[in-house]
Amino acid sequence: MTQADIKLATHLIHHPYQAPAAFEGPQPAVHKASTVFFENVQAMRERRWLDKSSYTYGLHGTPTTYTLEERLATLEGGLQCLLVPSGLAAIATTSLALLKTGDEVLVPDNVYGPNKTITEGELAHFGITHQYYDPMSVEDLAAKITPATKLVWLEAPGSVTMEFPNLVEQVRLCRDKGITTVLDNTWGAGLAFNAFDLLGDGTLGVDVTAHALTKYPSGGGDVLMGSIITRKQPLHMRIKLCHMRLGLGVSGNDAEAVLRSLPSIGLRYHAQDRAARQLAQWLATQSAVVQVLHPAMPEAPGHAHWKQLCARNGEGVAAGLFSVVIDERFDQAAVDRFCDSLQLFKIGYSWGGPVSLVVPYELAEMRSRATPHIKPGTVVRFAIGLEEVSDLQADMAQALAQAFA
Repeated sequence: MTQADIKLATHLIHHPYQAPAAFEGPQPAVHKASTVFFENVQAMRERRWLDKSSYTYGLHGTPTTYTLEERLATLEGGLQCLLVPSGLAAIATTSLALLKTGDEVLVPDNVYGPNKTITEGELAHFGITHQYYDPMSVEDLAAKITPATKLVWLEAPGSVTMEFPNLVEQVRLCRDKGITTVLDNTWGAGLAFNAFDLLGDGTLGVDVTAHALTKYPSGGGDVLMGSIITRKQPLHMRIKLCHMRLGLGVSGNDAEAVLRSLPSIGLRYHAQDRAARQLAQWLATQSAVVQVLHPAMPEAPGHAHWKQLCARNGEGVAAGLFSVVIDERFDQAAVDRFCDSLQLFKIGYSWGGPVSLVVPYELAEMRSRATPHIKPGTVVRFAIGLEEVSDLQADMAQALAQAFA
């Protein structure tokens, strides 16, 4: 068949022109495909995707997603990475891959709320049992371990209340008992500490990290994505095969957005850290605030553990996230009025983006055990964006005056 025999519509689809390959720019190219073409049938039969040596189908990876996975593994100190559609998908996929009927999973009581939801829902439906342990007591974690315990979830710091656990001893305990550990590493983001090398000498680390790339790696508040990172190949392959069977994938444009943001993640993380500390310290002086929950503040629960892990040199590193406890003399309506009166802080979940956020929480609805280290009152969480700190402080001041005068 000659070109002259082919009609226009077909010619446009099968056009012979190929752009020259020697193009290089600041950002990786975006490859989007479901179907991947093979040179011939033999090539189709021989190609392998499990080791990223080639491409077989868009769901199994493209040059764009492979590139993002490799860079994220480097960011967190891992060797292998899988991309999933959200941070919660990273949590769900990891638990589903590593647990089976009759197994038990241990979860910190201050874990990210949706992790509890899937533990009590889908995992329980599959005959997987669970216990919640006190994140601030290594002894309680040890007491909860049974012969059925196959997985321990870790979180540093805890969700909303920001307690920083003794992560080193938690991991050491689980390693000595041969139990797989998974850390929700969204807060640390690979910048506050190396989850795979907690002591800095290569002798101790978690087995898996789950990361909501929605937060700091994206940085724009406009992408949903997650990652699962490992250092052990057999463990990675176990999760990867489950990942494949579940049919999980991410879009090329979303992968591009995260790749574009990664070079600035350190600048953004440190800027939001500095701003959050300044605002947290100022809020500690306000009469309506009875407690500030920020791991870098000396009086915060678990500060010594944060210092051990994140502040070996200098002032240390922390995310731009903290909570305060509003005095119990103010009712929920007053707390809601405070949040509603803020003008620069938007009411919304997530964090790590350019816009500062605020959310009030009902702590009693989130915890299954007492929290004596949290003073009585209502917890309000702040996620600091990239606005000028002086403007954010002025906004807080006017809202405090309106709600708690």
